[in-house]
Amino acid sequence: MTKCKCGRKPVYFRRYEGHYYCKCCFLSMIEKKFNKTVGKYRLVQNGDHIVVGLSGGKDSSTALYLMNRLLQKRENVSLTAVSIDEGIGTYRPKTLELAKKLCKDLEVPHKLYSFQKEFGKPLDKKIKGSKDACTFCGVGRRYLLNKASRELGATKLCVGHNLDDEAQSVLMNLLRGDLLRAGRMGTITENPAPKGFIPRIKPLRFIPEKETALYAILRGLPSPGSECPNLGGLRPEIRVFLNEMEQKRAGTKFALLESFDKLSPFVQKAVQYKGPLTKCKKCKEPSSKEVCKTCELWKSA
Repeated sequence: MTKCKCGRKPVYFRRYEGHYYCKCCFLSMIEKKFNKTVGKYRLVQNGDHIVVGLSGGKDSSTALYLMNRLLQKRENVSLTAVSIDEGIGTYRPKTLELAKKLCKDLEVPHKLYSFQKEFGKPLDKKIKGSKDACTFCGVGRRYLLNKASRELGATKLCVGHNLDDEAQSVLMNLLRGDLLRAGRMGTITENPAPKGFIPRIKPLRFIPEKETALYAILRGLPSPGSECPNLGGLRPEIRVFLNEMEQKRAGTKFALLESFDKLSPFVQKAVQYKGPLTKCKKCKEPSSKEVCKTCELWKSA
């Protein structure tokens, strides 16, 4: 019978590595990888106030749990979780309850912001009859997470983007010819960031989606067990393609992200925005244009 290197019964086989892991070794491996990423890229420093964007899903819950675990011995770093209620039918209320429970269990302060309060209407009403749910949601979430983090005095905004998310984004940006967005990708965004923007950190960036999911299950972290009902656009197609490639050639996602990271400095230099940031004339948030993208979509007459 195949066993973990420690001799115990395995719960996971890492194809791209060729190793089996028991529950104990798997949990330890994920925690070490998380801590290594934080240390290597200096994602957390003395005096930081880290805000974790917490949706209540497996990735953000894992990110919060691991960050809280890492910071247990760091008295000079504080942690707050922020959840965004976009207004997605019966789906979001369930995940918000899970987020609330996790924060209570971990004794982490939890703040809630909503599209209804910020934009005057929930996502479901805004996108009624539209096929652009992900665009409206993504733009609104990024805007509100940054605004909330700044208002809370955060120095870093931690998001639960995993290896799969990042590999998908690399291909999506290339297919769309969006080098400006590609140039903003990375384990940490500009630090210090332009005035008004909070640097984003991605400590799960080198951990595959199925491993964050298994970690959440083995740790007993709350999970909704379903995906957002509005999921659409190009990402699901890219996800299927990359999963098929990974099945045929184990390590494809790592190789793609590694290649992009080697090219990233050149991409950033080529597309670096030279003009001064101004304030959006409508919402007064930082923007490179007279009216920011959020106001174009959410606050237009």
